[in-house]
Amino acid sequence: MRVLRAKSLFDFGKKQRRVSLTTRRTDAPDVVSGNGHEHAIAYTGAQEVYGAKATINVWDPSIQVVNEFSLSQIWILSGSFDGSDLNSIEAGWQVSPELYGDSRPRLFTYWTTDSYQATGCYNLLCSGFVQTNSRIAIGAAISPVSSVSENQYDITILIWKDPKVGNWWMSFGDNTLVGYWPAELFTHLANHATMVEWGGEVVNTRASGEHTSTQMGSGHFADDGFGKASYFRNLEIVDADNSLSSVHDISTLAENTNCYNIKSSYNNLWGTYFYYGGPGNNPQCR
Repeated sequence: MRVLRAKSLFDFGKKQRRVSLTTRRTDAPDVVSGNGHEHAIAYTGAQEVYGAKATINVWDPSIQVVNEFSLSQIWILSGSFDGSDLNSIEAGWQVSPELYGDSRPRLFTYWTTDSYQATGCYNLLCSGFVQTNSRIAIGAAISPVSSVSENQYDITILIWKDPKVGNWWMSFGDNTLVGYWPAELFTHLANHATMVEWGGEVVNTRASGEHTSTQMGSGHFADDGFGKASYFRNLEIVDADNSLSSVHDISTLAENTNCYNIKSSYNNLWGTYFYYGGPGNNPQCR
């Protein structure tokens, strides 16, 4: 898979603060925001985590309006979901016409230490993530992309904490180092993460007065399976011994399954995996 060098990016792009979902299970992560962000995710229970890995199917979902986006990513989290001290490290692919000026899926990173309020940014738009690889560019377009019932393409991302220095490193593909988030950026993540999430996120601005038609993943629901629905496979976490292990106990969550959904499973080849996504606006999603 080719990763093309990015064009220059606009100097904006903070995510919005995520607020709690009062009806969620007590152990469910905080994935719902009052600003129209919707998700379909898998997540671990609370535990000490030192990194995570997944192979992520790449598509080019349709975006209804320029200030919406669709992404598929890993979240490395620690801190309070209901307060202002949530630390998050994030990486994956994203289609964002406003941020990148086109509708191509692009490799991205994100970080925050205060629940998306004042700190953090996408990619290299502020000081934070340090890119160490000149061949793989953060913000780069990913090519080729998957097509329905045709070839499927995916990328592998690993994020882990250096046990000696404390920096959080990111690798792409076959363990190619891309860069790191310095330890001094973080408060809670200076020690370890307490939860990992994998999955999709879209922005629903309801620009036309009803639910957006911005797609998540491939634009197909999870039930459509391989070749149609987007997937995450081989979910793994890094433990205190700096070892990768397959994730066997995950939960899933989607705010509105008529718009976007998720279904997880396990097999010997893909380990723990899930299909996720959806078309957004449809007769059952208004």
